Amino acid sequence: MLNRIVRRIALYINRKIAVRQGVVLGNGVHIGPGSILAAAHRLEVGEDVYVGKFCTIQCDGKIGRWVLIANNVGIIGRHDHDYREIGTAIRWASHIDDPERAPRLSDLVEIQDDVWIGYGAIVLSGVSVGRGSIVSAGAVVFSSVPPYAIVRGNPAAVVGHRFRRDADIEAHELQLYGEIVSTKPYGVS
Repeated sequence: MLNRIVRRIALYINRKIAVRQGVVLGNGVHIGPGSILAAAHRLEVGEDVYVGKFCTIQCDGKIGRWVLIANNVGIIGRHDHDYREIGTAIRWASHIDDPERAPRLSDLVEIQDDVWIGYGAIVLSGVSVGRGSIVSAGAVVFSSVPPYAIVRGNPAAVVGHRFRRDADIEAHELQLYGEIVSTKPYGVS
């Protein structure tokens, strides 16, 4: 009983420390110790998302439902500092947190539903990680990932698909969503 109370207090404190400005959490979100979630303007995190230990998620955008983010993952902006400001040291250059700097579409990250991001992976803002895809451990994602793709490497490249057939994707989506969400075949037949 005492252990349960102490655990709840620890989880409450961890969440207060981990979740910073601009972040909106869905129901059932787990945030591991040492992780930080922050956004210059807005980051929406869907329901039942698992964020592992020591993750840094500092960007604007959206993380869908049922996403699994392993330990030591970084989801970060690629345009956080204006390194092209003439006559200003990079340390003092305009930053994404500056109130007068509006978010650019290229600064947003979108991680769709049912994605698994492996240990130590880095996802840069300005990309979309497609529904049902897997980002392998240590991958560095510079460009968008198609739905149900498996990517690895630096830069991340498609090395396979989560399902072997379009029919499997349709069955998966029927089970998960109650309908087929895809609008076109994925070409994995």
